[in-house]
Amino acid sequence: MTASLPVRIEVNGQCYERSVEARLTLADFLRDNLGLKGTHLACEHGFCGNCNVLLDGAAVRACLMFAVQANGHSLQTVESLAGPDGELNELQRAFTEHHALQCGFCTPAMLLTATEFLRDHPGETDETTIREAISGVLCRCTGYQQIVEAIQSVARSQQTAQSIRATEAG
Repeated sequence: MTASLPVRIEVNGQCYERSVEARLTLADFLRDNLGLKGTHLACEHGFCGNCNVLLDGAAVRACLMFAVQANGHSLQTVESLAGPDGELNELQRAFTEHHALQCGFCTPAMLLTATEFLRDHPGETDETTIREAISGVLCRCTGYQQIVEAIQSVARSQQTAQSIRATEAG
């Protein structure tokens, strides 16, 4: 008999309270209990990064965490990125425009990892820095170049927006 424990987790802005088995992974909780299938499972050993979600804003491997470890925390999954009407956000549009996805399996984790990067490094366009930031998510299809270009385009947009704000303020 496996112990069940109560958890209260905010996922994509909505609070969920459930009783879960102590050994239930966060990835399985998101996929099976909440129906959020955008968290993809591949290696289930933490190597590939395809299960990345944002826990309190930081990318974590959902296959390596238990759901009970997320108790009291805030999670963001790929499902949170699009607008309420399904409109793609700027990064999702950039991935589409730059053909930064092929099979799409790594795309959710790549988008969340890039979201964290762009938030923490607004306007950063250096290719080496971007490649380092996304290196924890393995992609078997794209060769990464288009992913880097998509992230760079959003970073350039951030630079432009920051310049406009500085001009208007000064």
